[in-house]
Amino acid sequence: MAARHRTRWATGGAALALALSAALAGCGGDDSPADAASKAESAVGSIASAAGEAVESASAEAKQRLDDIQDGADAKDDVTAGPPVSGSDGRVRTELTARNTDDSARSFAVQVDFRDAGGQLVDTVIVTVDHVQAGQSATATARSTHDLSGQVRTEVARAVRY
Repeated sequence: MAARHRTRWATGGAALALALSAALAGCGGDDSPADAASKAESAVGSIASAAGEAVESASAEAKQRLDDIQDGADAKDDVTAGPPVSGSDGRVRTELTARNTDDSARSFAVQVDFRDAGGQLVDTVIVTVDHVQAGQSATATARSTHDLSGQVRTEVARAVRY
């Protein structure tokens, strides 16, 4: 009865790491402390911008992936997310429950958004819940793609039953 996620598309944690390493590479050498501080401040701004762009890109990719599902039906009201739990690895997890109200076995693709205390989108993943029998429910776990600190809330942004 319980299904586990098998596919996940998410934000570019690698892109963020690459931006960070590139920014830090420019912060060495013979710079004065003021120049180094200015470069570091600029790097932080660039990294924040890159992170924001990565989340936006991942969100757009998730939307496109869900839109591409053939013969899918909106099932957002049939999927719930449990409370977010931070693991010892810094990743945030939430248990999803997908309820199949159809008269035959169906699978679900679920976009889960992770938001900070201010409501800003900080990560998004797609989780599949496969072969949920008619009239039954199944669970899967959504896990952030990178460490998330502070207060994080999760929400089912979209769900498609197919």
